Amino acid sequence: MKGVEKGHPLKISAEKVEIRESVCNREFIKNIAASLDWDSLIYATKQVGLPEDMLPNELDASLLENDGFLLALHRVLLDVHVLEGSLTCPETGRVFPVKNGIPNMLLEEDECAGYEQ
Repeated sequence: MKGVEKGHPLKISAEKVEIRESVCNREFIKNIAASLDWDSLIYATKQVGLPEDMLPNELDASLLENDGFLLALHRVLLDVHVLEGSLTCPETGRVFPVKNGIPNMLLEEDECAGYEQ
C-alpha cells in the first residue's frame, strides 16, 4: 500500500467469531511456532475475545514439549475463524471488511505503490 512502512499488526474488529475444532497435528504446531510473530499473535488473540491467559506473553522453547500449550496454540491458529468484522491498518486507518470469513484486502488503484495517474 502506498506510503505504508509497517502496516501490521492489523487491528481485528470481530463481529462474529466461530470456533471449529479440528485435529491437532502437534509436529506441525511445533514446527510453525518459531516463525510466528508472537507479539502480533497475542494482540490478535485478545482482539477476537479469547481468554488473555490462553497463551503466554512470550514463547519459550520448553513450551513446545507441553501438550496443553500445543493444543492451545493449535486452537488459536487453526480453530478460531473471524466470520464477520474488519481489519484495520494501524498506519493508515484503512479498513478491510471481512465477510463470510474472507477479508477483502483489494486496494483501489490510487492506493497501490507505484501507481501514477
